[in-house]
Amino acid sequence: MRLSALQKYILQECLNAKDYRINRVKLGDFYVNFKIKPRENLVAKIITKSLERLINKELLIGYGVRTPHKWFIREIKLTKKGQLAAKRLLGEQVRLPFRKQKTTGKEQRKR
Repeated sequence: MRLSALQKYILQECLNAKDYRINRVKLGDFYVNFKIKPRENLVAKIITKSLERLINKELLIGYGVRTPHKWFIREIKLTKKGQLAAKRLLGEQVRLPFRKQKTTGKEQRKR
């Protein structure tokens, strides 16, 4: 199962929380260390979409308010399947942020 960096962050935050349950507001911390941050209104949409996808994969349970048109998720909790997925993520090797080297025209021709 492929997960985005945000989805991995969500699962790990839930795993570290007591009772595997956290408030949605805490998830905005994912974008704190980014050099180029998305706009504030887009952050909420991105987090909502990631939460909904994790709920559809049965990794999370969402708690919130239901209106006639949509859900407003306030809290999330890991399921047993989500706990296993989060523990599996702890064993994965973290990607290192390597810089891309600029190549000159001569080096490109050698390849």
